[in-house]
Amino acid sequence: MAEGLKYKFSGHQTFAFRYGWLEKGVRGIDECATLFSEDDALVRLGVGKNMVSSIRHWCQVTQLIETDPDVQGNTGRHLRVSDIGRRLLLDDPWDPFLEDDASLWLIHWLLVSNREIGTAWKLLFSRFHRPDFTRRELVEFTTNFVEKQSLKLSESVIARDTDCLIRSYAAGANGKKLASPEESFDCPLLQLDLVQPSPDGELYRFAIGPKPSLSAAVFAFALAEYFDQAAGSTNTLNVQKCLYGEGSPGQAFKLDENSLIEYVEELEDRTERAMMLDETA
Repeated sequence: MAEGLKYKFSGHQTFAFRYGWLEKGVRGIDECATLFSEDDALVRLGVGKNMVSSIRHWCQVTQLIETDPDVQGNTGRHLRVSDIGRRLLLDDPWDPFLEDDASLWLIHWLLVSNREIGTAWKLLFSRFHRPDFTRRELVEFTTNFVEKQSLKLSESVIARDTDCLIRSYAAGANGKKLASPEESFDCPLLQLDLVQPSPDGELYRFAIGPKPSLSAAVFAFALAEYFDQAAGSTNTLNVQKCLYGEGSPGQAFKLDENSLIEYVEELEDRTERAMMLDETA
């Protein structure tokens, strides 16, 4: 397990985050650093008690808010909006209402690449290399990981976490989504179509290949973060590592080799070869 990384398999209260939750949480913390500890948090956020805890969880695991290190003796009560949270939602924001699919891809990346809080979401999109899975297989996969890390978790906790994970990315067995997603209780990440359920709802398959709504800018952000983590002191990174390495953009976005190379070639043009593909390496 990476140094400083702690895994968390609860906190969402079985709720996948909903439309508007992340924006509410970020703006709420920007106005009041102790919002989630206040008695009137339910009123301010307009949700129930368990949902208040869930919003806090999702804002933290997606790296939009963080514990404020400038508050002496802070045990987590005082929070602040992260730099990426400000850029995305607050200060001359890129997308203040998360209306662009590119923003959802960014949220997905921030969730599965979190270096401080590990989740089953991170495991699924970094360590699970099969093209499909059932609920039971995913529970077993997480249970094996937990046992190897000597973590103490009950089977029921892992099962509830797995259900929430699946609901984050896959529609119901009938595959139907509402015409207006804002009116749905579904998680916005469903819009990414990363996981596709079978008609009987038993088997789930990753949508591996091109991602038309994944912008080159978000891919570049993810690649730069992965490069910083994986390349070490070198200035090169193997394409296969970018595609299949633990925590790589290829795994996070479920790209195939051609799709990944197309992104790198586009970045080569955009960066005037500051980032380039060397096919002889």
